[in-house]
Amino acid sequence: MAVNPNNRTACPTPFLSDSPFTDGGFLEGRVCITLSEELTCCLPCPMTDWAYPDSFHSMSTAANWVAVVSTVGCVFLLLSWAVLPVDKTFRHYLSICLTTAVVFMNLGFVIPLAAKPEQCFDDITPNSMKTSSVCAASGMFIILGGWAGVLWVFLRALSLHLQICWQLVVGRNFMWFAQAIGWGIPGAGVILAFLLSGVSFRFGSTCHINHKNSLADLWIPLLVFAGITIIIQFATFGYCIKVYLASLADNAASTEGSNLPSYTNSIRTMTPKQAYRRVRRVIALQWRGIAIVLIIIADVIFFSVVFVFQDNTVEKVKKDGTVALPWIFCLLENAGDKEKCLDKAGVLVVNMPTVGAVLFLLGMNGIWLCLFLGRWSMITGWRDLFISSPNRNKREFVSVDARLDDLKKDTRSYEMLSRDDSGKIVDHSVTPSVVTPISPTLARSDMGSPAMQQHHDYSNHHHHADGRRTPDFFGQTARYHTPVSSFSSPRPPTQQAQHHQPVTWDARETYARGTSPQPVGQDRYVNPLAMNRI
Repeated sequence: MAVNPNNRTACPTPFLSDSPFTDGGFLEGRVCITLSEELTCCLPCPMTDWAYPDSFHSMSTAANWVAVVSTVGCVFLLLSWAVLPVDKTFRHYLSICLTTAVVFMNLGFVIPLAAKPEQCFDDITPNSMKTSSVCAASGMFIILGGWAGVLWVFLRALSLHLQICWQLVVGRNFMWFAQAIGWGIPGAGVILAFLLSGVSFRFGSTCHINHKNSLADLWIPLLVFAGITIIIQFATFGYCIKVYLASLADNAASTEGSNLPSYTNSIRTMTPKQAYRRVRRVIALQWRGIAIVLIIIADVIFFSVVFVFQDNTVEKVKKDGTVALPWIFCLLENAGDKEKCLDKAGVLVVNMPTVGAVLFLLGMNGIWLCLFLGRWSMITGWRDLFISSPNRNKREFVSVDARLDDLKKDTRSYEMLSRDDSGKIVDHSVTPSVVTPISPTLARSDMGSPAMQQHHDYSNHHHHADGRRTPDFFGQTARYHTPVSSFSSPRPPTQQAQHHQPVTWDARETYARGTSPQPVGQDRYVNPLAMNRI
């Protein structure tokens, strides 16, 4: 942009006259002092180069890199929740939406780090959202992330409060309400902020909302929701303390041996100790969410207060130039050497340690999410996901073989009964092979033995005495293994069963009530398969 050198030097160093510059850029972002009706001197852009030491840029860049690490952590959480099973991640829509909000906020710092935008439209005028697309994008993500972060921690605190204090089970209705509030209000907030205030480069390489109407359309609503969240959170803590103190005085014998309310009582009629145990379990499950709520609310309140104070300080200097006269005279006396006047620049900006704390805390929100919402099972879940299937199947096959080898060592633990052609009971337990219904490979290999072939024929052609055919569900009958604590065992068929008489059992042996009286000492036959027939 063409500038008249004569007009540029009309103001004392380092100030520049505004007459050579056009009306482009964010005019309200200029820091100027009117010396006369014809002469207005402005501080060169950007203002932070004069109010802070040169290390400010290094600090700002480091904070942006922290935001990059934070974004990577949030993306890892989102991918884990999307890909891994629930038992590995314990995902919940409140956690997912809060993490997404933090990603949006971090993008407000990551985009300027990648794009390296020009902060100034000309020598005295900063860029705005109308003259820089990077400014518009970073400002939008900062406002959207701030709004969404505050609202989702508010909804998380409200959900916990309803569960603990009011014994309400938040369900699908609350989820849809949370989605409407958690994303609807931030979207409306971004639109109002852009229409009523706008964003520009005012505080480093990231665009922030302008002073005009910013209190009404951003800062006050944010602080109101943050305040409500704190009230709800401390009300929940107060209820927990009250329940704990009441449980100390509860000596009722009915609650000493019970951790849960009885089925005959309502949750609202729980004794103090039962209520305390319930609250303690909820807090044990939700303490990570409680910590996240407190951390993000503290960050947002800190950032809001600091930036509002910074905003009001700059506006005060614009309205009353005499406030900055000690700093201006220092620059004039030292020919524009800012290093000698930094101690007097406090009237223009917030001190650098406070600014650095704000930027780093905002950038670390994603790291806190990883620490509190992330779980070691996510790491193991990704490890299991990338393990090759052949290796996993091989280990399982070896394990099954090992178990079958152990079973083969004791062949007497199985009984295999069948009838020969003469009707006598044949015991095949002397067969060296162990056959089970879940061992098809072993079953096929043993079918060649005479004993197995005979048993196979019996399984396929055996009829009950009453003419019914026994279905062959497994292809072959497994040997019967008598349990250690069993009070019954398979018996051979008796004359009673062969003459079509009803089968009964002895209550003394089975601990059950018999259907008809039987003579003492008479043999009885119980078909194990017929006992479970539907």
